[in-house]
Amino acid sequence: MKRIHLDDAEGTLFPAGRRTRVLVGKDSPLQAKGFVMGRVRIFPGGSIPGHEHFNEEIYHILSGSGEMEAGNETETVRAGDTVYLDPNIPHTLRNTGGSDMEILFVYSPAGVVEHWQEELEGKR
Repeated sequence: MKRIHLDDAEGTLFPAGRRTRVLVGKDSPLQAKGFVMGRVRIFPGGSIPGHEHFNEEIYHILSGSGEMEAGNETETVRAGDTVYLDPNIPHTLRNTGGSDMEILFVYSPAGVVEHWQEELEGKR
């Protein structure tokens, strides 16, 4: 058995107003063959900027509320909602509330999604 605690994952602070902590996958002591999983804290007014990738993905909203865009759809999301995202569909998540929004994400197949580095380099 392998174990990690959320506090053990320092994570990355992104310019769009969030901290992403990968718990399974890139830069984590926990590796899985088929998926990546992490936790994101999106600050008020922050976002996961628009992007798309070949992975299928879910976002599970743990706390807070916001606006999710996927393809041509836009919906309000809140704590308890789980959103499935098909591969290659552009998507964005914005925190429209007054407190931090916390989400879990899981995507498959495992690997590193390019939009993280692009955002850090100012390309998104």
